[in-house]
Amino acid sequence: MALSDKSHRPSNALLTVAAIVIIIAGIKAAEDIVVPFLLAVFIATLAATPIFWLKRSRVPIAVAIALVSAALIVVLLGLGLLVADSIQQFSIQQSFYEARLRDLIGLLGPMLNRLGIPSSAELFSSQFDPGSALSLAANTVRGFGSALSNGFLILLTVIFIVAEASSFPSKLRSVLANPERDLAHFDRFIANVNRYIAIKTTVSIATGVTVTCLLALIGIDFPLLWGVLAFMLNYVPTIGSIIAAIPAVLLALVQLGPITAIGTLALYALVNVIMGNVVEPKFMGRGLGLSTLVVFVSLVFWGWVLGPVGMLLSVPLTITAKIALEANPATQWIAYLLGPAESGQVAERTNETDEE
Repeated sequence: MALSDKSHRPSNALLTVAAIVIIIAGIKAAEDIVVPFLLAVFIATLAATPIFWLKRSRVPIAVAIALVSAALIVVLLGLGLLVADSIQQFSIQQSFYEARLRDLIGLLGPMLNRLGIPSSAELFSSQFDPGSALSLAANTVRGFGSALSNGFLILLTVIFIVAEASSFPSKLRSVLANPERDLAHFDRFIANVNRYIAIKTTVSIATGVTVTCLLALIGIDFPLLWGVLAFMLNYVPTIGSIIAAIPAVLLALVQLGPITAIGTLALYALVNVIMGNVVEPKFMGRGLGLSTLVVFVSLVFWGWVLGPVGMLLSVPLTITAKIALEANPATQWIAYLLGPAESGQVAERTNETDEE
């Protein structure tokens, strides 16, 4: 009997891997449906906080949903129109920026040759394509906007999710075998997800507004476009801030010269250090973090599966999975493996305390 159990273990593992591959292939095939739904869930999580606050203030739930939905429509429509105009103007001038960048790259070869470093303009042009670097920003924002193009369906999904959220705990209580134990895990999971998304979104908005204002003061074109890009990519720790800075720094180089480009890079670094290392940890704590390797792998994986929107939602999706694993004591060890070094050290100290 024991031998039979051991012989079945490899086949069970293969079945599990095959099931995961099929699920991933299904998600990728249904990208047109999955992406709007994930965006609706994300927006519903943001909208739930003001809706439930209005409900606690004795505002009828239908009125609260209507007020928050109206606010979402105004904000998304107004911001969408402004960003769409910036993208259109940027696309018109993109060829000029690319040509100017190629001219600047062509000057690097002779400069390095005078310094005794053998190089050529052709080598730089083959290794660095300024067109792809500038197109990355516009394509990322454009991809997010195209996902929001079906806004009516997303808004309806958000309304239904929020309306269902108030009755969902009672439904769970009636179907769970041990509701007192399981609902405690569920409540902790929901509270941590709401807290993470609320804090991360607030910090991301502050980052986007700060970047927009600073770039406008410097005089760089399309500051709103780069601010929206900084807002969206702020959900991706470390890597996102680097990607967000590249097009703005290149544009500063083309418009105002190398000194301004270096200053723009320094401003991006300063903003992200303050927001990422001071403001965000103060409110969020380090327990909701991810290791750098997990961030990079999730960025590549979800970007491949769901496109630009998958890249933007990669870390929130992975953080949600991590929080779900933390809510159950049986799977907490997996959550610690996904977390940064501080999280693992905390877990180790916790285990040592429990043993004592």
